[in-house]
Amino acid sequence: MPIQDLLHRIRWDPKFGRGEFVIGYYDRLEHEIIRVPFLQVAFPKDAPGVFELVDQEGQTHTIPLHRVKAVYKNGELIWHRD
Repeated sequence: MPIQDLLHRIRWDPKFGRGEFVIGYYDRLEHEIIRVPFLQVAFPKDAPGVFELVDQEGQTHTIPLHRVKAVYKNGELIWHRD
């Protein structure tokens, strides 16, 4: 399943979207997978291939969806790519 389809399903399918989701994306500066709760990300309407998150300093980061490497639901891996 393409990541865009999974993220849409989490957002818009009320039955499937129940639970705690976490996105794991590759951070190019840290050279590691960063996990962020799904509820802390935003999906800008004018840029369908990215998500945004705000770091601890209040700076907004735009992450391309191709850097998403894993998605977890209630602590279990439900999607991944190398």
